[in-house]
Amino acid sequence: MKLPLSKLFTFVQLYNVAAAVQSSSQKPNIDSRQSTSSSTTVYLCGDSTMAPNGTGAGTGTEGWGQYLKYSLDSSVYVNNSAFAGRSARSFTREGRFQRVANALNPGDWVVIEFGINDGGSPYPASSDNGRPDCPGAGNETCPTVYQNATEIVQTFPTYLKEASTLFLSKGAQVVISAQSLTNPWQTGNFSYIPNRFTYYAWLAVAELGGPAAGVYYVPHGQYAAQAMKNLGAAVIDANYPLDNTHTSPYLADVVAQSFVLELKCGTSPLQDLVVNATARLEGAVLGTCLLANTTLPI
Repeated sequence: MKLPLSKLFTFVQLYNVAAAVQSSSQKPNIDSRQSTSSSTTVYLCGDSTMAPNGTGAGTGTEGWGQYLKYSLDSSVYVNNSAFAGRSARSFTREGRFQRVANALNPGDWVVIEFGINDGGSPYPASSDNGRPDCPGAGNETCPTVYQNATEIVQTFPTYLKEASTLFLSKGAQVVISAQSLTNPWQTGNFSYIPNRFTYYAWLAVAELGGPAAGVYYVPHGQYAAQAMKNLGAAVIDANYPLDNTHTSPYLADVVAQSFVLELKCGTSPLQDLVVNATARLEGAVLGTCLLANTTLPI
């Protein structure tokens, strides 16, 4: 897929400002701890790669969202509302984005990261598990019937934009994070190529208006890939204990630190809540700040 020159220019502008030199009825993990005038809450919306206990208790896996709090100021509360097995579509249908929005106070932040479960197609309806988005990058829709109810399935960028618009209306700012990665050493050789959901995440930010609108893009996959390449095959293989998707607590912490590094390398105001200096994050494991042309998702 080739990015038109006009959009490529827009991407580089956006990235330089924002990030370059950066079905269950169970409710998400929203509790009674809310932002106050003197504190900020960072809400996390995502799937098992971000969620508490990763893919489930007793599996030896953990989501990277559980470690973000250790890099933020003590006045910041991280509410990890990510939930295993969810996509942008199912998170929307189950009302999880809405429940986060209902808990927001002005000045809070929301980090959105999906993609692992969003691939495929809702067709045929007989094999739809309720997770695949409608293929496409625009306003395409895929009418279907899921669990005996009519559902108009939308594209991945549309779900991200609708959720972000909802959060912005509550006075929050939003980070749309490109999905983290599966084991890049699973073939025996290191390999990582950003997929279409990385592009869709950037596209959603660009179409929402980017930093001027309070929305920021971070290429989480690229920064996590850099760290996993530095750690090497033996360490990485040992820290995907269940499969090639879900990380151990150790590797989840590394993935969280890679997210923090990209915040510090960019200019998103969320970096002001990070207690680590960029120089303390950069090094043999996490690597260094990536330039825009090394993180283009196309």
